[in-house]
Formats: sequence, C-alpha cells, structure tokens
Amino acid sequence: MTLPPEVGAEAEAAVPEAVLVGAGATEGRSLGQIAWMRLKRDKVALGGGIFLIFLILLAIFAPLIVKYLGSPPNEFHQELIDTAGGTLEPIGRFGGMSWDHLMGVEPVNGRDIFSRVVYGSRISLLIAFLATLLSVAIGTTLGIISGFIGGWTDTLTSRLMDVFLAFPLLVLAIALAGVFPDQAFGLQGNQLRIALLIFIIGFFNWPYIGRIIRGQTLSLREREFVESARSIGARRGYILRTEMLPNLIAPILVYSTLLIPTNILFEAALSFLGVGIRPPTASWGGMLSDAVVFYTQPHFMFWPGMAIFVTVLAFNLFGDGLRDALDPRANR
Repeated sequence: MTLPPEVGAEAEAAVPEAVLVGAGATEGRSLGQIAWMRLKRDKVALGGGIFLIFLILLAIFAPLIVKYLGSPPNEFHQELIDTAGGTLEPIGRFGGMSWDHLMGVEPVNGRDIFSRVVYGSRISLLIAFLATLLSVAIGTTLGIISGFIGGWTDTLTSRLMDVFLAFPLLVLAIALAGVFPDQAFGLQGNQLRIALLIFIIGFFNWPYIGRIIRGQTLSLREREFVESARSIGARRGYILRTEMLPNLIAPILVYSTLLIPTNILFEAALSFLGVGIRPPTASWGGMLSDAVVFYTQPHFMFWPGMAIFVTVLAFNLFGDGLRDALDPRANR
C-alpha cells in the first residue's frame, strides 16, 4: 500500500536530517576530543597550560637563555655594587636593572638575579615532577588494589594511609635532611639533596592520591563492565589493567596537576629553612632566604617570590580547567 503524496512528504520531513543524508554525515568524537574541545573553551586554563609549557622550555634551555640574556648564575660582579658608606647596594635604579641584568643583581656579591631565577626553575620543576611521579605511582598502585580487593587488604592499606597522614611532614623532612651525610648511596652534594627531597616529598605524600583512587575504585568495581569481565572469567590482574586503570586516568591527571604546585611550595619551604638545596646552587626558596636579610632591597625578594606565585597559580588554573574538561557529567 502506498501513502498519499502529502502524507509521504510529511513523513519524510519528520525524519532526522542525519538519517536522510546517511550515517556518514554524523561523525563521532572520542572522550579525548570532547575534553580538548572543553579545555579550549576555558581560556584561563588554556593560558595556564601555555605558561607551563613556556616554563618547562625555560628550564630545559636555561644555559642557552642565560648565555644571551644574562651572566652565569654564580658569577660575582663586585663592580656593580656600591660600597660607599658600607651599604653594599647595587648601583643604579631598581636594584641595578639593565639590559645585561634584566632583574637586577644581588646585594653584596652582584650575582645576576635573572640567571638564578631561571636556573632555580630547573631545581623546583625537577623535584616537583619526580616527587609527584613517585607519589602517583605508589598511591595509584595501593589505592586501586585496596579498593578492588577489599577485605583485610583494604583495612591494612587504609590504616597505613592514616599512619602516613599523621606524620608531621615538614618536621620529618627537616629532621631527615639535617641528619643525612654529604655522601651516601653513591651520590654526594646537591645530587644527594635532590634525591633525598624527591624521596621525602614523594614517599610521604602518596596517601593523598591513594585515598582518591581507592574511593574511585570502590565505585568502579560495581559497574557493569567490571561484572561483565568477571562473568567471562577474566583474571583479577587483567581487570585492573584493562578495565579499572583506564577509567582512573582522568582523576590521576587532575590530581597530579594539583599536587605538583604543592610540591613546588614544599621544596621552596625546605630550601628557605636551609635544609634543601645547598648554596651556591640557585633555588627559589634559597633566594628568598638570602633576601630576608636585605629588607631594604625589595627586588631581591620580589623576583623569586613572583616566580613561585605565578608557577603555582598556573598549575592550579590548568588543573581546575582539566578537571572540568575531563568531568563526564559536565554539560558544556
């Protein structure tokens, strides 16, 4: 039986356009493409990410940048210091700022502040990234095993997290960094200090991400895809690797971007207290510690303080934007 022409036209108009032109007109998007589309809309988070890329490149190419825009970070320039009257202040305005010394020079010894800030970024980012990697590796492993297996394993891991969270981390770090010798484990000097700081910050911070991963795992293990994998006889290790871990990538990435600035601040605090990177190696916390004495020279404290502030702010802005972009419940 054929429909009247007017009824057929109405029925054709009611059919969705995608069906009329064929299935090829509708292109699906992956979760990564959707997240990138959302992240591009967040101009603040995108700006933070661009600044972080710039900062990483600055740290990688620090020797080349300093070669053309400054002087070696530990090179003294006594000729730039005014010794008249015993003040030991940089010659010129704004702490001796010039084309050769973009951020001025330090009082007393005349070291270039720009070079030291650039080289200090290498120390801060290296320690923060590696400590975060250690925390994420330990926290993700124990968190996913604890949440998925449950029982006495979950109880034991949860109590272990409580014990680690009860440690006064700053006091513990000061004590460990203070009693270690100058040479151990085949390392010496600042190589040993960097390895020690990475271990202290990374090893004792894993419970924070471990609790988040455990909570996510408790929710995911009851989902249909996990039950389906169990029903076809998949082994526990296979389920953890192929079913659970891919669904935990988003919270791991988001929390990592928020944990890195915390580690930057912690490293700066230890260097400020004198138990971090040892002089004359440049670090942002060490520069702030040296600048406290010269309260009449605000530029000495301003530049390393601003470097810490802007870096931490960029990481936090990018982390918040990444969380919104990876949120499956977001409607934008």
